Amino acid sequence: MKKISILLVAIVSLATFSCKKEETKVEETSVEAKTEAHKIVSLNGAVTEIVAALGHEKEIIGVDVTSTYPENIKTTAKDLGHVRSISIESIIALKPTVILATEKDLSPELAEKIKGAGIEAHIFKQDFTTEGSKKLIADVAGVLKHADFKALTDKIDADLAKVQPIAKAPKVLFIYARGNVCMVAGTNTPIEKTIALAGGQNAITEFEDYKPMTPESLVKANPDVFLLFTSGLESLGGVDGLLKIQGVSQTNAGKNKKVIALDGALISGFGPRVGEGAAALNAELVKAVK
Repeated sequence: MKKISILLVAIVSLATFSCKKEETKVEETSVEAKTEAHKIVSLNGAVTEIVAALGHEKEIIGVDVTSTYPENIKTTAKDLGHVRSISIESIIALKPTVILATEKDLSPELAEKIKGAGIEAHIFKQDFTTEGSKKLIADVAGVLKHADFKALTDKIDADLAKVQPIAKAPKVLFIYARGNVCMVAGTNTPIEKTIALAGGQNAITEFEDYKPMTPESLVKANPDVFLLFTSGLESLGGVDGLLKIQGVSQTNAGKNKKVIALDGALISGFGPRVGEGAAALNAELVKAVK
């Protein structure tokens, strides 16, 4: 009996030891799963900025054409091109674990294909306000299970606090230029919202969105300041090239050579740098009206 008793104790001890080893393995696997990096395809510039600002830049494997910041993102992630022409096949080929996008960018067809691809996808609503930017930050952080994002929303407020008051809001006409193609911004555009945050007023109020620029529209708007993306002004040949466009020299902005050029993503993206963009435009407007 004594031998049987000893044998039973040994078997129980061995079983207990085996169970503990199995439990340890399960716990280790669980920890590894929690720390596994994402493989992210981001199809919106503001979303890309947020992901990077949260410390997940190295997890981005594919981006759209509007994702230009951080500046080296096109060298570390594949540029899939314009979101309206991106194929679901090119996205799937990257083998992402999560796709991030915004409603305004995706065509209904691509949105449907993304949903049917069996890949985790999050399509956010983007509101072009400072509060909308903060919500987008919170939404993206939630997907990445990144709880500490307050520093990003606080920075928006800190940057906006740098905006100086302007006694009389200057009329600002934004020109979207790509070589020979020029469009002017009406109401309900992201750039109109940034102009307002910076202390200016949009020069065009007769229509929404963008319309082709004409000499008549320039003269009628008669802006105090022209605003362009830096890349857009370069495509026109700089300030001298802009001034050669018919109608430009007949405006107050053209006569006084009041032209501001800033980075496109900075002043129209409405990501974590929305306050920074407003403050940068405000500083230029203050100089322009002196």
